[in-house]
Amino acid sequence: MIKVRDIAFVRFGAPDLDAMERFLVDFGLVVHGRDGDRLFMRGTDPVPYVHVTERGEPGFRGLALEAASADDLASAAELPGASDVEPIDAPGGGRRVRFTDPDGHAIEVVHGREAVPALPVRAAGPLNTGSRHPRLRTLQRVPRGPACVKRLGHAVLRVTDFRRSEAWYKSRFGFLSSDEVWMGSESNVVTAFMRCDRGTEPTDHHTLLCLGLGDSGFDHAAFEVEDFDSVMAGHDHLALASRYEHHAGVGRHILGSQVFDYWRDPWGHVLEHFTDGDLLDASHPTGLHDVATALGTQWGRFA
Repeated sequence: MIKVRDIAFVRFGAPDLDAMERFLVDFGLVVHGRDGDRLFMRGTDPVPYVHVTERGEPGFRGLALEAASADDLASAAELPGASDVEPIDAPGGGRRVRFTDPDGHAIEVVHGREAVPALPVRAAGPLNTGSRHPRLRTLQRVPRGPACVKRLGHAVLRVTDFRRSEAWYKSRFGFLSSDEVWMGSESNVVTAFMRCDRGTEPTDHHTLLCLGLGDSGFDHAAFEVEDFDSVMAGHDHLALASRYEHHAGVGRHILGSQVFDYWRDPWGHVLEHFTDGDLLDASHPTGLHDVATALGTQWGRFA
């Protein structure tokens, strides 16, 4: 078993890179590179790309996880079903090890991609509440335009057998369960919100979910933005464009606590904006919840 630190990027196919680029720019990503048959999009954080589109039939083509160290990447190549360590032919270079999970999803473990300069982010201003008023003599003016995406936060895959997939991912990459979700009875666990094991360093409540509720496939990928105003500005920007399909939101999840907003790209892949998620270290115990709680919201609508 190795340790992964985060999710690195998601990979899709699409027949029209111009249309995908237009959507992703409106969604709040930034073009980092394009070579004729591939489109690489980044956020404001200093990684070269978080979303890859390859020209071809539309569909989900896989995701990548960031190895905690070069030693972990080398060890990954010794795991069952692993490829050899190979160079990454993409901006930023680096190396990878390829896997195929039990449902046929392409999974890469990557390390050593060259950092790029961070992009500027509009700072989140202090919020006045009923009990505290830190913003005095300063006007709140939120600029119009796309959400400012910082990074890729998590992905959700649909799988045919959750416990099989859970064992596969945990035994290879060291994931921990933040919350398990059952349906019908507590013995029938259908998914878990899984986080990276960073020891005492806090990490996102979840980096990966394997949702065992039917056929396998891609469910969604979630991108972190700076604050609630960025979520709402991004929502308005995509809605006013009048060419994109809204999927769910705006709301606040119960498990993970994120403020969320979901949209579909031109081929129906669901992408999420989120902010203000829970951060946990390795000591946090695993919760157990029914599916109604998992799909519920503290406010707003999820479906």
